[in-house]
Amino acid sequence: MHRTHTCTEISETMIGSEVTLAGWVHRRRDHGELIFIDLRDRYGLSQIVFAPQYKEALDLASQVRTEYVLQVTGIVRARPEGMENKNLSTGKVELLIKGCKILSKSLTPPFEIDQDKALNEELRLKYRYLDLRRERMKNNLVMRHKIVKFIRDFMDKEDFVEVETPILIKGTPEGSREYLVPSRLYAGKFYVLPQSPQQLKQLLMVSGMDKYFQIARCFRDEDQRGDRQPEFTQLDIEMSFVEQEDLIELNSRLMLEILDKFASDRKILDKSIPRLTWKEAMDKYGVDKPDLRFDVQIVDLTEELKNAEFSVFKNAVKDGGVVRALKVDGGAKFTRKEIDEFTEVAKVYEAKGLAYIIYDINGEVRSPILKFLNEKEQNDIKVKTGARPGDIIFFGADSFEVVCASLGHVRLACAEKLGLMDDNVFALCWVTDFPMFEWKKEENKYVATHHPFTSPNLAHLDFLKKGEYGKVLSIAYDLVLNGNEIGGGSIRIHDSEVQSTVFKALSITDDEAKHRFGHMLEAFQYGPPPHGGIAWGIDRLIMILQKEPNIREVIAFPKDSKAKDLMTGAPSTIPDVQVKEANVKCVLDTLKQ
Repeated sequence: MHRTHTCTEISETMIGSEVTLAGWVHRRRDHGELIFIDLRDRYGLSQIVFAPQYKEALDLASQVRTEYVLQVTGIVRARPEGMENKNLSTGKVELLIKGCKILSKSLTPPFEIDQDKALNEELRLKYRYLDLRRERMKNNLVMRHKIVKFIRDFMDKEDFVEVETPILIKGTPEGSREYLVPSRLYAGKFYVLPQSPQQLKQLLMVSGMDKYFQIARCFRDEDQRGDRQPEFTQLDIEMSFVEQEDLIELNSRLMLEILDKFASDRKILDKSIPRLTWKEAMDKYGVDKPDLRFDVQIVDLTEELKNAEFSVFKNAVKDGGVVRALKVDGGAKFTRKEIDEFTEVAKVYEAKGLAYIIYDINGEVRSPILKFLNEKEQNDIKVKTGARPGDIIFFGADSFEVVCASLGHVRLACAEKLGLMDDNVFALCWVTDFPMFEWKKEENKYVATHHPFTSPNLAHLDFLKKGEYGKVLSIAYDLVLNGNEIGGGSIRIHDSEVQSTVFKALSITDDEAKHRFGHMLEAFQYGPPPHGGIAWGIDRLIMILQKEPNIREVIAFPKDSKAKDLMTGAPSTIPDVQVKEANVKCVLDTLKQ
């Protein structure tokens, strides 16, 4: 062994003992006849001292630079009075070095590892192995390990069995774009990397496994955001003979235990975990993953303003849309520039603009639209929103979808500007009763809001059979934490007749269903149990617990915002012989550059 102890294991109880440590030079301070080095390993720091009585070691220490790897042997001694470091667990002792060996040398790192300051992310990702030496990044990975282990222990106690499912599977496009893997043995055919183990975990229920879970690697070839990666990790759960309440109860318990174990210093607003239907969430917050840390709600004013002289309001209602208002406490202090910024946010979500009324702290009411509103309409707005001096009201008038999306994101932008998103507070909720289908104009058909195997609300089977697909709700549920969807799942269809009707609603013919899902349909002829499940975004959860701005910070070797691996250079070109073996032909000349 290169060491007898780790850097955090030396203590006052070992004074006078000889120990051997190994690690990296974190900091080096040369005081002439004395050289002090903070030696670092995964566990922490120890101060080691090179002194004249051990001249050979002192001479070697004069050659040492940051990030050199050392093996040192010395005597544990107490630090001089007044020189203790209360910020270190080893801060009351130091190691007087008798012998030293340089195990490896280091170039000057491209950034300072001993300081946690803002760094260029491209540089960090290129040298990720150095970035992971930094305390913050190391802590993120250690915390990730602890949370995943806690989840595994929890699921084991609940009598779940962890089952690994294949990475190379059949392409069954029903969600995000999949990564294709060409087959060498079967020319012109492809595997895909799984978006999730959805069908496989349902087949495990058909197999009688009853309670399955997996810490599963998943892959999606989609545009990147701060909470997305091409490859990510899910907690995947499926259970037989359960209803929605069973899944919600189990997952609520798991979430609360995780927060209690790993973030007990932060406040949970409501441990009962409130529930909202999808419609309630959209009506009140404009999004289906509402951030409930702040009580800013959207109010419907369609009836009150349907006859207003303001054409934007009147025309929206006439065209079957809605008029809604967002009252922001203290928002009267927003500058014109800030209001313009909120308007641009609304326009991103297809709103044509963002009307507003300001209620000055001195009682004055200001707005470009006041002249189009009569006294009753102005009073209705004030009464229904509860506006007071110092507030601002933003308005959305358009289709239900556009108003929800635009005001929902303006709500978040205002909260961020006012500092209402407290990272020391957790606000959980369940969102249920999602629409079963959503209409895609560009495709001129209905698509599944979740996936084709989600069960409709059984009370809505008549709507389904009559083709009134817009009225059908599903038995689906999302677990939301601070405005982030942490988990999403549903009760699955196990009745072949219902499944056929759902395929019909999705414009999937019998032949298409057989081609895409034949293995599922065949398996479901052999006694499938009622079953349901959920999948959690592990990376996203850890990101929130660690107060990180994006999930790249809690993944060891992530891709950048353009899905590139800056460290290894992936994706990269492949030798022509390998491309040919894979039965693939590259048609773009740029691939050879």
